[in-house]
Amino acid sequence: MGKMITIIRAALLALCLPTPVISEPADDLVTTFATCTGRFSALMEHQWLMGDARADATQRQRARMETLLFSIMPQDRARQTLARRIEAKFALSPLLTRASFNRDKRDAARATNRMEVQIASCNALLLG
Repeated sequence: MGKMITIIRAALLALCLPTPVISEPADDLVTTFATCTGRFSALMEHQWLMGDARADATQRQRARMETLLFSIMPQDRARQTLARRIEAKFALSPLLTRASFNRDKRDAARATNRMEVQIASCNALLLG
């Protein structure tokens, strides 16, 4: 029950906060989608390692985000886009580690909340 409340709070917070996704020009949607694809990749891999049953759902979210990314990505930005995906993946990984393995419960909670906000902002881009 406690996790569900945290997820709901994070989702509500994500809706209330101004996010770069909303304020970026259309040209930067490639960067936004690449960032979200990288975040979903990091989360999915972490869930696999932790034996989390939600990994399959995250994999589907990542596939949907990847479809969005590939539908708007200019071919001449393929290398930059891949680099952004990798950067975003490696940026989220320490938060996931802190959230799962930190002995400092407050810091673990802060890492969890930050990660949930980042994932929620990406989920907001997906319909359904």
